[in-house]
Amino acid sequence: MLKIGNFIADSVKGKQYLDYPKAVQQGITLHRNIDEFTDSHPIVHHSVHRLFDKYSHYSTVIVDILYDHFLAANWSDFHEMKLEDYSQDFYDLIQRNPQVLPKRVKNFMPYMIEHNWLVTYSTIDGIGLILSQMNQRTKFRSKMDQSVNELRAFYDEFKDEFYRFFAELEAFSEKRKKELLEQ
Repeated sequence: MLKIGNFIADSVKGKQYLDYPKAVQQGITLHRNIDEFTDSHPIVHHSVHRLFDKYSHYSTVIVDILYDHFLAANWSDFHEMKLEDYSQDFYDLIQRNPQVLPKRVKNFMPYMIEHNWLVTYSTIDGIGLILSQMNQRTKFRSKMDQSVNELRAFYDEFKDEFYRFFAELEAFSEKRKKELLEQ
């Protein structure tokens, strides 16, 4: 349930998280802590700065998606289970627990599963598709779809920044998860 809380956190506003079972609350809290850690991290700021002149405040969202790409593309460096198997296990988990999913998540979940978003993130073309969908959601104001060009042009730089950041994020997350589970 911690995983579900982490997954639904962006769809749970303010103190609404208190309406969920404790393990889901812990997942939401962990996600919020990870967001704070990420938003204030100098390596992430460096990645965002590379995009800021062209994409303004959307740069932080783009970097988050690009970092998701590097996680998915290099999954075996971080997890012993194959990405395809992990993704299927996760989809099964959320389908078995619809009672804790916010309406917004229930609405996009079938599309997420059908198009296997977690695996889609592993390719540049897949990230291009995700960025294009995000651009549509902003009524084409963000131009996020174009940022796949910067991903290609600065691939090694973004990848290096992701690896350096993710090592610190893993340590932070493990420590914070342990603290939350002890509460």
